[in-house]
Amino acid sequence: MARAGARRGPEGLADSGRGRGSMTPALSRPAARWRLADLPQLHAWLTCWVILPNIGFWLLWIIAAPPRHVEILATGVIGLVVRRRSRRVQFAAFALALAYSMLSFIAGLFNLAVASLLASLRFAAELRPGVSVEYAVCAVGIAVILSLAWRALRRPTGFGSLPSTLIAAAAILAAAGLDFAVSRGMSGAYGRTAADSLFDSAINASGFADAADGKRDLILVVVESMGLPNDPTMRARLTTRWRQPDVAARYTLSEGAAPYFGSTTSGEIRELCGRWGDYYELVERSDAGCLPAQLAAKGYRTTAMHSFAGDFFARDAWYPNIGFGRMIFREALVERGAGVCPGVFPGACDRDVPTIMRAVLANDTQPQFVYWLTVNSHLPVPADAALRTGDCPATEIAAIRRFGMICRQFKLWDDIADALATQLVRPDFPDADILLVGDHMPPYFDRAQRSQFDPARVPWILLRRKREPSAATPLAAR
Repeated sequence: MARAGARRGPEGLADSGRGRGSMTPALSRPAARWRLADLPQLHAWLTCWVILPNIGFWLLWIIAAPPRHVEILATGVIGLVVRRRSRRVQFAAFALALAYSMLSFIAGLFNLAVASLLASLRFAAELRPGVSVEYAVCAVGIAVILSLAWRALRRPTGFGSLPSTLIAAAAILAAAGLDFAVSRGMSGAYGRTAADSLFDSAINASGFADAADGKRDLILVVVESMGLPNDPTMRARLTTRWRQPDVAARYTLSEGAAPYFGSTTSGEIRELCGRWGDYYELVERSDAGCLPAQLAAKGYRTTAMHSFAGDFFARDAWYPNIGFGRMIFREALVERGAGVCPGVFPGACDRDVPTIMRAVLANDTQPQFVYWLTVNSHLPVPADAALRTGDCPATEIAAIRRFGMICRQFKLWDDIADALATQLVRPDFPDADILLVGDHMPPYFDRAQRSQFDPARVPWILLRRKREPSAATPLAAR
């Protein structure tokens, strides 16, 4: 029976307004307190694992950056896994996740695999990042983020409710999705790989080695970060010196573009060995199919010159394995009279190398193949008196006027062309064909400068010695 005083509804059930009203707070208040207790912890977690590890990269959205949605997802998942661990464990996980994000970001900028970038870290002692304002700012930013993370992790982050976990997961997905949407337009300029791509190179396209008959020398110059400008006037600037009458009287000019993948060493393998690949495949084995080995078999003296250190990327180990019989690196170039030029990669001044190259060619009666890899135009290029990049010359080309870094790069490329042309037009310079080609596009941070260059191709310039037997310098007369 219903208790006395209880009202019955139409179905004959007890109906008490007081009982119904007192039951709702009894059920809802504990649940509300449980969820509200999670909010400070969820807020601390979102700060540490969604905002802080990504805020620096998000700021770069203004100027463009490599896609990072995978790194955002991975960092968020790590944060969920360690959220109930000690402050020290969480901070260590945060630092490792941030380090991986930085490595992945740099690898994307330079079109490298993260594994290749990690393998190159053993050469870090050769670098001088302090000369670059950009790298200094990044270092300060990383220090600030780590400091803020350590401070934020003083607060608990170990929320346990399902709603809070779902909110955290949704925040991770939202951040990754936003990154994907923002960076999608520039994704083709980052992290490109050669998988399933038809091979081509400047050597192949230009027919450079077709004239390897032993009657003239061959000179291959791989120019650091010389990309293919999208603007026709910028592109024409690359060949301005080669169109001057003194050069045109002796050489026939042709030009074109070749696909590229990866970093400088990948560009070297592309041109020297006629395939996609990288240097670590050749450190402990030889490849007789590479151009230097083929030319050596034909009686050519093969020489490799590089304006930087020989042990960097183990060039002193793998150059002999592809057929180079003589190597001249930074220290030897300086001993022969080259100046020292600053930069993240401090090396011999590229503008001084052509004079040394002429001496190398003149002191041998064999036909020669000389390969030269430049270094001074590696980004970022500082404004420096020793590099002669303190002031950019006046130009009618808008992009070069607008962007100081592009202007400094063109200044260095102009210096290489001027120095090389000065030697090529000398009456005593041996008969030679010269091929210049970029290794990869310049890996600018920002969209505005990066978009000035073709993301898939690099330029090549061939100077073919005109056949004038009466004007030739016989090999035996050197």
